[in-house]
Amino acid sequence: MRYVIALDVGGTGMKAALMRADGDLLFQDRRPTPREQGPETIAAAVLDFADALRRTGVERYGESPAAAGVAVPGILDEAAGVVRYAANLGWRDLPIRALLAERLGVPVALGHDVRTGGLAEGRLGAGEGVDRFLFVALGTGISGAIGIDGRVEPGAHGGAGEIGHVVVRPGGPRCGCGQHGCLEAIASAAAVGRAWAAASGEAQATAEHAARAVAAGDPRAEKVWAEAVDALATGLVSALTLLDPRTVVVGGGLAEAGETLFAPLRAAVESRVTFQQLPPIVPAALGDAAGCLGAGLLAWDLLSVEVASR
Repeated sequence: MRYVIALDVGGTGMKAALMRADGDLLFQDRRPTPREQGPETIAAAVLDFADALRRTGVERYGESPAAAGVAVPGILDEAAGVVRYAANLGWRDLPIRALLAERLGVPVALGHDVRTGGLAEGRLGAGEGVDRFLFVALGTGISGAIGIDGRVEPGAHGGAGEIGHVVVRPGGPRCGCGQHGCLEAIASAAAVGRAWAAASGEAQATAEHAARAVAAGDPRAEKVWAEAVDALATGLVSALTLLDPRTVVVGGGLAEAGETLFAPLRAAVESRVTFQQLPPIVPAALGDAAGCLGAGLLAWDLLSVEVASR
């Protein structure tokens, strides 16, 4: 049986699978990311996890994987297979592709975690069959993926889709990138959590708590939520103007609020468009499996390219 290794590395946990070409996951596993032990230990843990998957595949299916795909956060040089900077992992200039290829003995594809998640949503999830889509992940930060005919556009320098750093409130809160008023600083799950903690007086409050309070009719939460939705709508209309997507797919932790988010967001976007075509704004379908599935798709794409080049 032909299969690949799919690995999604996050700041707190790693998700992995053995995956067939049709997206069927033959085996799945998770491990914590040993973040507190430093970048070298994290890299070793990734290699060990991948090798354990290889051994599982050999034991179960009698052959080694055909390839592997790995999704990681941060700034990547995908062509070189190097993680230039990943703050949550402490990695700088880590040649993760070469390290994995040496350990596994198979070709390896490297991709950005949000873009690989967008790739999976475009081929297997909410964007399936859509020729042009924008995937937006509302998590601790905000990032996006631009889908075009079944692939995701990385940009000239690997930075396409960073909608979270579009300034929507000039002079607003300082963002981790150094600018003020970025979408991420106002409408990410982390930002909503901070705003609700300040408004409610509950230091441990999160965006999930804010969503529950909105659903319960708390006016303080409604104000916090409306500010985030308003900023998000502003950012999305900018994206619609530039990209003209046929569908907008929204995922990440904040999207788990369901219609508490999507109903006011759709209304706010609709109220702002003038000449732009208004696309459907739909929730992501794959949940936290998207990054792992996308990593597997990258591995299969790599094999397809190798076959075509022979």
